Amino acid sequence: MRRHYLHSSQRPILALWLALAMLPAARPVSAQEQAFPPAPTAEDWAALAELPDWSGVWTPNVTDQFAQMNTNPVPWTAAAATQIEHLEAEAAAGRPKGLFVNCLPEAMPSWMLVSHNAMELLFTPGRVTMLGESDGNRLRRIYTDGREHPADPDPTFHGHSIGHWEDDTLVVDTVEILPQTYIAISEAVGLPHNGDIRIIERIHLAGPDELHDELEIIAPGVLTEPWRTTRSYFRQRARQYDIVEAVCLHGSFLEETDANGNAVFVPVTLPQDGTPAPVQ
Repeated sequence: MRRHYLHSSQRPILALWLALAMLPAARPVSAQEQAFPPAPTAEDWAALAELPDWSGVWTPNVTDQFAQMNTNPVPWTAAAATQIEHLEAEAAAGRPKGLFVNCLPEAMPSWMLVSHNAMELLFTPGRVTMLGESDGNRLRRIYTDGREHPADPDPTFHGHSIGHWEDDTLVVDTVEILPQTYIAISEAVGLPHNGDIRIIERIHLAGPDELHDELEIIAPGVLTEPWRTTRSYFRQRARQYDIVEAVCLHGSFLEETDANGNAVFVPVTLPQDGTPAPVQ
């Protein structure tokens, strides 16, 4: 048998080819991995200093919320308006329907429309996070890293929010909100949006200690046209405090002791408005 020998000049090439052949195959990058940016750099953190100062605790202007119910009515469809009239009559008769007594999240857009609790805003590279005192410190994530809405998202209570800065205004686009979440004008009056809702927000400082959230709510299932409304918040500079934990279910239980002497929670009966029954 005739043997074939490599010339000495060919041996390094063969060695390189064998080394490459032994390497594991390159793993394809998924679309999800391509959508997410790399970890923030020191420059990304430093750039946060150029954003407006939204630090501190912000309290909603509840008086203005009630005033807008009269001056800026929701453009309900005829069918939705009939339901709203019934809810308002029940509330006036002392039989309010508590929209948020089942301890599900207040969710969007009601979390911004009828909130009576303080919130904080946290800036990190590529994200603005809203931390709410109500409902067990619920939060919203607003992505500002340039990503798009996911192509096949899972609807959630607060939806998927992406934002960008126009000067000192944060413009937020929120979609994919669960259809069961309310468009509420009070804690007793509101309707599920029933799907296909989109919310555009323009959030900006209206003064040194006043924050405005200008909302445009597009909900063709219950609205005849987009509803534009504004919610305002005041920064608490005079009172230095942190937001605290708030647990929705806490008010639905009594603090008792069981037969073994252990501290336990005992459920109480609640009517539709969520008011605990008097303790006997």
